[in-house]
Amino acid sequence: MKLGIKSKILLAITPFIATISLAGCGTSSSATGAATTTSTTHAASGQSSDQGVVVNIGTQALTGPMYLAQKKGWFEQAFAKVGAKVNFVQFTSGPPFFPAIASNHIDFGQVGNAPVLVGQAANVNFEEIAVDGDGKRGDAILVPKGSPIKSLQDLKGKKVAVAQGSSAYNLLYQALAHAGLTASDIHIVQLQPNQAQPAFDSHAVDAWATWDPYITEEVAEHGAVELTNEQDLGTASPGFTIVRTKFAQEHPDLVVLFLKVYQQALDWQNEHLDSAVQLYAQSTHLSPQIVKQMILNSDEENAQVTNQVIQEQQVTADFLYSHGGLGAKVDVSKVVDNSYIEEALKEAEK
Repeated sequence: MKLGIKSKILLAITPFIATISLAGCGTSSSATGAATTTSTTHAASGQSSDQGVVVNIGTQALTGPMYLAQKKGWFEQAFAKVGAKVNFVQFTSGPPFFPAIASNHIDFGQVGNAPVLVGQAANVNFEEIAVDGDGKRGDAILVPKGSPIKSLQDLKGKKVAVAQGSSAYNLLYQALAHAGLTASDIHIVQLQPNQAQPAFDSHAVDAWATWDPYITEEVAEHGAVELTNEQDLGTASPGFTIVRTKFAQEHPDLVVLFLKVYQQALDWQNEHLDSAVQLYAQSTHLSPQIVKQMILNSDEENAQVTNQVIQEQQVTADFLYSHGGLGAKVDVSKVVDNSYIEEALKEAEK
């Protein structure tokens, strides 16, 4: 049976399948060199192919600078000035971004550290063009109020909900290794957040590996307890802004423009925190107190992918591969291209 793109990407993160052909998703290349060369050539030609382009932006959260820019119409305004249009595509977690990129359905997105590894392992052609958060408190394993689970070792034999291939998926593997357990010692229930939350609240699962806003909401409103998080384990799950490689090669100026608009939204959020909190609270139906705490926990940024981030990401990739959580070994530096964020920040300072 011939597998579709989505099936292949899901198989890349299935811990029970160690070897699988993923070539159908495209040819992997060194994005760093390819995109920079293409950008220079495009600029030198003096030709503009941005007129009439539809820019498809994948979104997840109903909070943060990306959502703020969407609500304010800043992406539409900026891209309209160069003759381009904007279309937003909503997702519930990071892994589905990559089938969408592979099938040319989205051009931009923001995802956590594990989804980009999954996408790279599946040979999806994308680039990491910025870091949007350090991820030091990005994910946690929650247990309900009054749960008998008091330690990571207590997870043995229990049902744990997680979105497969997400940053929380990586945290779960890290936590199990820390406790001397493996994935076979627990019952992993693969659920997207909109499915996992009611399962967790009704005690249909014993624990939930997830991210904000679900962490802050469950702790504040339902008394859930953080069993562990990145800070406890001494790990991090940075978030990345990504772009489809071919789109970046054909429209390098639009990639820079995207990052400039995102920076505008980040600056506005930092300067008008209370107003941003009210906007997000209305969108999420969460209390302003919970929303504000989420923002303070997130440490959002729009920065270069540093050597330190690359090294930490490589450790994560090697860890997941060695524990059967990633279907192929990857060199994470191959998808990094800082040229766009360097140009965006330079222009923002003018």
